[in-house]
Amino acid sequence: MIDPDGYRPNVGIVLMHPDGRLFWARRVHRDGWQFPQGGMNSDETPLEAMYRELREETGLQPHHVEVLGATPGWLRYRLPRRAVRRNDRLVCIGQKQVWFLLRLTGQESDLCLDVTDKPEFDHWRWVDFWYPIEHVVMFKRGVYTSALRHLAPFARHVAGDQAVPMPCPVADARPDPRRDAGLGGRQHQRPRARPGGQSACGGSEPGA
Repeated sequence: MIDPDGYRPNVGIVLMHPDGRLFWARRVHRDGWQFPQGGMNSDETPLEAMYRELREETGLQPHHVEVLGATPGWLRYRLPRRAVRRNDRLVCIGQKQVWFLLRLTGQESDLCLDVTDKPEFDHWRWVDFWYPIEHVVMFKRGVYTSALRHLAPFARHVAGDQAVPMPCPVADARPDPRRDAGLGGRQHQRPRARPGGQSACGGSEPGA
């Protein structure tokens, strides 16, 4: 589903630990880290799409989370030129997204990355609230900045000012040699999907 301007409707999920840290996950077979996100089906509302993507990418159900807030309207980003498929009948140039902030009300053991046959992520950790802005792929940084700035007051109301401080005026976009080198929070490994669709959930490594 692509709109006339070439943007695909999409939802993004910011999953927050009650202490203000955010769920940060590594894509399967890639070195990129990001928040859960995914495209909307034509018959879905953003909220319905969010709950579906939440289950597919993290294993969590609606009763494991509380919706704290959402961004108004659409936030857009353009794909890099190399990622645009020009041979498709409808060319998708980027995503337009509604972002949701969720508080984890279940247990960390409820998180499971391989509930589908093709998991999106193979590793996750908790990171400080503003950490993703400087560590997501460059073409998504504007959207991440806008989403987190809008959602921060909702997060601050739950986790407090110390856990969600006021952001710097301008995010530093310079390369960081420590990027995704294990800094920023506790790390948890999830095995990839096992043959036969068996779940590889139920445990986590001790916090680093």
